[in-house]
Amino acid sequence: MAKKTIKTSIRIQATPAKVWQILTDFDRYPNWNPFLKFIKGEVEEGNTIHIHAGSMEFRPMVLAFEAEKEFRWIGNLLLKGLFDGEHSFIIEDLQDGTVNLKHEENFSGLLVGIFPKKLFTKTKEGFNEMNQKLKELAEKH
Repeated sequence: MAKKTIKTSIRIQATPAKVWQILTDFDRYPNWNPFLKFIKGEVEEGNTIHIHAGSMEFRPMVLAFEAEKEFRWIGNLLLKGLFDGEHSFIIEDLQDGTVNLKHEENFSGLLVGIFPKKLFTKTKEGFNEMNQKLKELAEKH
């Protein structure tokens, strides 16, 4: 089974509460988020939500939703095991008035190896763009 990981992170001069508030204010995503256009549904561990990212829409299951710490989901293309993605946002409080936001995705499945590298490059660019916009919002207030 093929695997691919995309890892990004950004240091933000804000509290974990501020970063969490922006990250989980899904109604405002269309106003600022260049990567995730919307997240809808009851975001709780074990629930299925509806996400629009780039040109894709999918319905992943929430694996973790812990205030000011972690938001993680897993989704798949058609069937589990073909092309699965576990997406995560982890907020690390650096105890100096800043946080480190880790924004990552672990891909696995039979089809991961045949997807073009461009897909993963574009996805990483989308993560970085989203991270930067979130940073700008959090540091502005």
